[in-house]
Amino acid sequence: MADDLSRVETWVFDLDNTLYPASSSLFPQIDIRMRRFIAERLGLSLDEAFTLQKRYYREFGTTLRGLMLVHKIEPDAFLSFVHDIDCTVLDAAPRLDAALARLQGRKLIFTNGSERHAENVLARLGIARHFEGIFDIRAAAFVPKPQPECYKMMVERHAVDPRAALMVEDIHRNLAPAAAIGMTTLWVREDGHPDSAVLKQDDADLSHVHHITDDLTRWLEAVPGQGRI
Repeated sequence: MADDLSRVETWVFDLDNTLYPASSSLFPQIDIRMRRFIAERLGLSLDEAFTLQKRYYREFGTTLRGLMLVHKIEPDAFLSFVHDIDCTVLDAAPRLDAALARLQGRKLIFTNGSERHAENVLARLGIARHFEGIFDIRAAAFVPKPQPECYKMMVERHAVDPRAALMVEDIHRNLAPAAAIGMTTLWVREDGHPDSAVLKQDDADLSHVHHITDDLTRWLEAVPGQGRI
């Protein structure tokens, strides 16, 4: 662990289901609002909307990308609707806050969600102070992970050297483009992840995953050679 982490200068974190547990009741709110948006906009039943939502997520990387390409849905309307959620279901994360504080190097958020949503989640967790930037779906011109193009945009926008960076994700397919450009990767794997069945996460090739944990905070606390609080 020590050898490939000693060179990390930039820590790139996904947001949803990564910095808070996938088992929390936050992302299910987003999932339900996606379904409602699709049903209302396309005149579908909730069951039909759910099927379309998951198919687009699997095929395009995000449901939004499929809606934009196939149905010409305006992205801001979608993002405003699906992120109108109750973040108070998240508890503050003092151990994660402390682990991030001792982690040397820059820290960034790289999310398929919106910057406003990221700011709300980070504030609720009590860890916003650690992140110098948020690269969201708008910054990526609505091209989502795992499309390689948005990784290139992220590293260029924030002057990240991929060979000196580590990326943390709850969806391991999103780590493949990161590994391809030289980043070290960490998969936060959680039993019962809401999208495991859709993405068949446990059955795929994991050669692009360098580290795996089921507890991000504990993993960060064990990173060697970091500063004291």
